[in-house]
Amino acid sequence: MSTHAYRTRLHWDGSTAAGVRAYSRDHTAVAPPATGQVDLSADPAFRGNPDRLNPEQLVVMAASSCQMLSFLGAAARAGVDVLAYDDEATSRLDLAAEPARLAAIQLHVTVKVAAGTDETRVRELAVRAHDECYVANSLSVPVEVTTSVAS
Repeated sequence: MSTHAYRTRLHWDGSTAAGVRAYSRDHTAVAPPATGQVDLSADPAFRGNPDRLNPEQLVVMAASSCQMLSFLGAAARAGVDVLAYDDEATSRLDLAAEPARLAAIQLHVTVKVAAGTDETRVRELAVRAHDECYVANSLSVPVEVTTSVAS
């Protein structure tokens, strides 16, 4: 069995000398072999830059992307013709939890399939995809998927 290893590089520079309210939260990350750089910051509520993604958004985005990729793979293996896939993924920071954490990640998926496709089969594939999603299986917060089917 092959090993799938993942590596990222993160960089921040600046100074924290002026205290917790003054240092820049802006930083960059790369994930070789991809060449693109991601510009990151903290959530704006924590003095982050609203023009940059924050780690919480990345977790929600990763759950959404993984669900889609798992679903498309399951659909292709089952011979189901998926024409489009959209997801409105949400979560919120639960500061009342101990320790503070993201609340459940909600994936609101709309799948467009070829005419005549069995909607029940599509929903079954969505459940299978969720069960097989590496990211959802790695998180301690639940990932809840609602799938709507359109043709």
